[in-house]
Amino acid sequence: MGNKKGTRRRFGAVRQYRSGRWTASYRGPDGQEFRSPGTFATKRDAEVWLSQIEADLSRGDWQDPDAGAVNFKEYALQWVDERGLAATTDELYRRLLRLHLLPAFEDLDLDEITAPRVRTWRTERLKATGATTVAKAYRLLKAIMETAVDDELIRRNPCRIRGAGKEAAAERQIATVDQVDALADAVGPRWRLMVFLGAYGPMRPEEQAELRRKDVDLDAMTIRVRRAAPELTTGKRAEGPTKSEAGKRIVVLPAFLRTDLRRHLDWYAEKGPDGLLFVGEKGKPFRRSTFGRKWRRARAAAGLPENFRFYDLRHTGHTLATRSGATLKDTMVRAGQSSEKAALIYQHSDLTRQQEVASGLDQLVRAARRKGAAPSSGADLVRDA
Repeated sequence: MGNKKGTRRRFGAVRQYRSGRWTASYRGPDGQEFRSPGTFATKRDAEVWLSQIEADLSRGDWQDPDAGAVNFKEYALQWVDERGLAATTDELYRRLLRLHLLPAFEDLDLDEITAPRVRTWRTERLKATGATTVAKAYRLLKAIMETAVDDELIRRNPCRIRGAGKEAAAERQIATVDQVDALADAVGPRWRLMVFLGAYGPMRPEEQAELRRKDVDLDAMTIRVRRAAPELTTGKRAEGPTKSEAGKRIVVLPAFLRTDLRRHLDWYAEKGPDGLLFVGEKGKPFRRSTFGRKWRRARAAAGLPENFRFYDLRHTGHTLATRSGATLKDTMVRAGQSSEKAALIYQHSDLTRQQEVASGLDQLVRAARRKGAAPSSGADLVRDA
């Protein structure tokens, strides 16, 4: 069907079809011709559209209308590949994509993911799964789309729901000194020290899984955390760096752990400087699945609730260290945590201060044990097979 003669303008051109509707076209910065994505009812509407395009070009806000025609699935998977993520984070992101994002967006181009679509997706996800998981998935989607903005593939991030990426973390459980002792007794001699290091280190399980004999200084009562070995859902150990640079640290242990530490080195740690500190009955590295069964039985024996996790021992250690006189910075250094809060920049916690914290913690636990029911000190332990 033929068109009526176009009307030349200072910027772009408008043309009327025989149907009576109007179209518009213009040339981009590279000389390529672009046409309006649809038609207009009046010439005036077409000219207004061209004026908006001209304004975008003059402000430097213009984007190639075809730039966003990139498949979300391809872009998202490439985004993950290019991050250089830790193994556990990489696994988490791919799981969030597979289970929560790709089912909704994999067939869409980036410029087809609009704010209304994101809101609808989030509403549906909240009905199907937990709010914490949805918050993680939303943060991932927002990060991917923000990179698309930086790449000039889309003009604006469609993830604009205030507070959608925040997680309402449940209040962490805190164990008493008696309960920590009960856990250590119930979990068995081989894993007893792991419970104490989790509470009074306080070390992450993945950090303990990669501790070596050379990391332990029995005379100084210190353990150097160098690396971590988190376990993926596949069961594979992902040996690598600690969670952050702050995770690399020297932990000064309270003196009451000296007997347990010495016995563990004598009885259970692998031989040689590079020998693992924690290995199973068959000499294999620490496995979360195997330890999990022992942990659940020990937790029940200690009278702790089912939602008390091994990580809650860290929260217990934080609390006890604070009660012993540690500052917030002291506990952060001790637990290998980093923070960008300005209030912490000028605080300092060196090795001497860490030794003071460990001493205070030693006195606190000894006093609590004297007041309590005098749980087993470990003197009656025997080596397991």
